[in-house]
Amino acid sequence: MIIIGAKGFAKEVLEVIFQSALAEEEIFFFDNVSSGLPKKLYDRFHILQSMDEVKELCKSSSKFLLGIGGTTLRNKLASDFKQVGGTLETLISPYAQIGHFSTLIGAGCSIMTGVVITNDVQIGEGTLVNLNATIGHDTKVGAYCDIMPGVNISGNVSIGDFCNIGTGSVILPKVKIGNYVTVGAGAVVNKDVPDNTTVIGIPAKPMNK
Repeated sequence: MIIIGAKGFAKEVLEVIFQSALAEEEIFFFDNVSSGLPKKLYDRFHILQSMDEVKELCKSSSKFLLGIGGTTLRNKLASDFKQVGGTLETLISPYAQIGHFSTLIGAGCSIMTGVVITNDVQIGEGTLVNLNATIGHDTKVGAYCDIMPGVNISGNVSIGDFCNIGTGSVILPKVKIGNYVTVGAGAVVNKDVPDNTTVIGIPAKPMNK
């Protein structure tokens, strides 16, 4: 099992792995951009620093998890790893609550500790649902979104692809959010938001496009 990233969020992914049955897997990290990294994280887990190393490892262990934030970067690295034979895996904390009826979570999602997702929810590939976020019934979240800690998404909400929903923000019922939207931390969104828009404040209003 390879965790993409070796800092920040990757360490949280590691903790969720050790909360679950995935702890039995041999774990590697991947980081080819950061300087000054040790050869092993926590003196235990090897850090791969090139795609050649990844390609070689994928011959025997192809599973990988997304341990980085950033919607488009996560998408790019997932694509790179698939091209060398990697298999995108989903990570769900055993301390998250997931609805039992018609809730679908895509490949490569990270569902972290304290998350609550109810019934009839769809979450697209590669989306991160961070600590203590909640997603209500009949909601659809697109691919490669960042749902940050403490976000509350109400029922019947639609969120497009590559969106960043900031820490502690609230999306009210029946709101539709387009693609490539950023919702500022603490914002309360009570109206639809078009593609490529940043909204902030209470109530949330466009800041720029």
